[in-house]
Amino acid sequence: MSADTHRRLSRDTPVTCAVVTISDTRTEADDTSGKALADGLRAAGHTLEFYRIVPDDGEAIRAVLLHLAGRVEAVVTTGGTGIGRRDRTIEVAERLIQKPLPGFGELFRMLSYQDIGAAAMMSRATAGLFGPEDADADTLLFCCPGAEPAVRLALDALIVPDLPHLVWEVLRQPPPPPSRPLEFPVDPAAPGSV
Repeated sequence: MSADTHRRLSRDTPVTCAVVTISDTRTEADDTSGKALADGLRAAGHTLEFYRIVPDDGEAIRAVLLHLAGRVEAVVTTGGTGIGRRDRTIEVAERLIQKPLPGFGELFRMLSYQDIGAAAMMSRATAGLFGPEDADADTLLFCCPGAEPAVRLALDALIVPDLPHLVWEVLRQPPPPPSRPLEFPVDPAAPGSV
């Protein structure tokens, strides 16, 4: 099936989402990027199950992401994707992501370049599938910059248009059966041995 067919099959499916703002300085009163994500996801018909501001701290970021893994279908973060000393989101995300979606970061930087020029190279926006440590990856993770215009760009141009399609792709097939060790004959010369 084509991507257009998949989009048609999935377009009316609301996605359960979480928004995490990663910042040492933002509060709920001035978190315009997190609010833009929450409002944009709701406006697109998705369900916001969780919103939180966490500090730029690797353990805090990891803890909230693992808490959300498998509980929502998509997590969108804002903040911590730059090259500053306190920017840790990408290091944490890359350790948790089991199936990267490199196209998200590539497309985001291309679109950003069209808006802001060479400064787009400082964005390390990324995406992929992650899950609880002992389970298959089935939760989408999008890591966006902290600036509100960048968040709106990622949301409007990349996330919202294909979010139901992405979730449909992840969930359309049952998970693989649990792996079990193969049993080999003890004697390599036994019948059936290779």
